[in-house]
Amino acid sequence: PIAELADSREPQLMAGILSDCRVINGQRGKLALFKLDDRSGAIEASADEAVIAASAGLLRDDEFVVASGRLQLDHFSGGLRLKVQQLWSLAGARARFGRYLHVDSSVQPDVAAIVRAYPPQREESGQGEPLLHGLRVRLAVRCSDPAGGAPALAELQLGDASRFFPCDQALAAWAQQVGAGSLSVIYEMA
Repeated sequence: PIAELADSREPQLMAGILSDCRVINGQRGKLALFKLDDRSGAIEASADEAVIAASAGLLRDDEFVVASGRLQLDHFSGGLRLKVQQLWSLAGARARFGRYLHVDSSVQPDVAAIVRAYPPQREESGQGEPLLHGLRVRLAVRCSDPAGGAPALAELQLGDASRFFPCDQALAAWAQQVGAGSLSVIYEMA
């Protein structure tokens, strides 16, 4: 929670709603200034021109974002200020930090149709191959024993061709096929 943040040299990860967003011309180019609020508290934040360019669609009031950045002492207020290094939408954060979508259903989903409708987003890395932002899919398959014994369970990790961009619409498409209670985005953060 923002209310529990302390000065640290390590980058911090936090989520909240943007407010009071404005862009000014500073000495080193454009600078976005805004507040990030997670209901436990709010913190003043700034983003330089590179972050503004990479996340221009996210820098508007009442937008939910996930931010990574360094905390610094704010000499004017006496509190902390966040210098944003990266900013993600909720779907972008799912793609960045999610390991896979776990689908536990007896219904066979049409994975190819969802991947066609919501393909992974490509980002040019400048070092050859573009980066793919999307989640892989892991299917839980159950086979019942006709003789009444214990059912067999297997998990199938689908390959890179199953990657999709995990926006709300894509997750709704999955839920429509297999049921909302059958889906979980699995995160494994270090």
